[in-house]
Amino acid sequence: MLETLRAVKFLFMGPVIVLFLAVVNLMTSPGHWWVQWAALGIGIAWVISLMKVIRAAIIAGGLAALGAYLLSRSKNP
Repeated sequence: MLETLRAVKFLFMGPVIVLFLAVVNLMTSPGHWWVQWAALGIGIAWVISLMKVIRAAIIAGGLAALGAYLLSRSKNP
């Protein structure tokens, strides 16, 4: 669960970090666009984090559906 929470946090922090690096890039070396490589790496990590969050949501939804089915089945014999 802690891994999923970290993945959700990174989904919000990743774009903020890229934006910050883009501002630093524009202020320090406007002629050389080096931030693209950092954005590529962070983008790959962001997609992996997104997959972890989607996997956790699917598992939680499946467990909730199973619980609801079993609960409705036990009430109607």
